[in-house]
Amino acid sequence: MKEIRAYIQPFMLQKVTDALHRIHVHGMSVWEIKGFGREKDESYPHHVSDQLVDFVPKIRIEIICEEDQVKVIVETIEKAAHTGRKGDGKILVFDVLEALSIRTGKKGSEAI
Repeated sequence: MKEIRAYIQPFMLQKVTDALHRIHVHGMSVWEIKGFGREKDESYPHHVSDQLVDFVPKIRIEIICEEDQVKVIVETIEKAAHTGRKGDGKILVFDVLEALSIRTGKKGSEAI
């Protein structure tokens, strides 16, 4: 099992969600977050006060899936979230060592 974690522009959430529904992704978690990346790294070295105020709103999406689904999900997010401008985001993929459904007690892929 894998966890796909994507950081995208907030205004792209509906487009990404619709695209994921079209490929039958049945569950994901979404957070509204703030952060900064390379798009804010134009005048290194920064002063401490500069770093405290320049956070940019982002959306974090998490999807747990089978390994054979990773490629199509990542490609779908990449295409749907792409604007071609700085700050489009990142997609990360992690190993999931174990999954357990609290309600049913099912484990592994049956839990997701």
